[in-house]
Amino acid sequence: MDKKEEFHTLKGYELSEDNEITSSMEDYLEMICRLLKTEEYVRISVLAEKLNVKPSSASKMVNNLKMLGLVTFEKYGYIKLTEKGAVIGEYLLYRHEVIHEFLCLVNNSESELEQVEKIEHFLNKKTIDNLKRITGKIKKEL
Repeated sequence: MDKKEEFHTLKGYELSEDNEITSSMEDYLEMICRLLKTEEYVRISVLAEKLNVKPSSASKMVNNLKMLGLVTFEKYGYIKLTEKGAVIGEYLLYRHEVIHEFLCLVNNSESELEQVEKIEHFLNKKTIDNLKRITGKIKKEL
């Protein structure tokens, strides 16, 4: 059995990936990107409220994103995306929307937010692009 066919725990798969950012960081970056669609900047208090976390937790995570060069942020200041953060954030929004649209179609529902939030971090770009393609084909047939 080659390495790609070996079973691992979820943690084992996570450790074998060389992702720069964690699932939690993705959630924060995605929300920042979503908020910046309608606002010029994001404040920690708003980000914390939208993600249902404490402001201190949001501040800590934003500082982690800042250290990775994904956002700009000064204490008690405004959060903005860097160019690199914007590229990743746009992909995270795309991924979220593709999965959400697919699951709503499959489950004949208006919202599958909880399921999307639980699974979106585990699907690679190829799978997301294929879900987009399949969803388009199914919608044409309806």
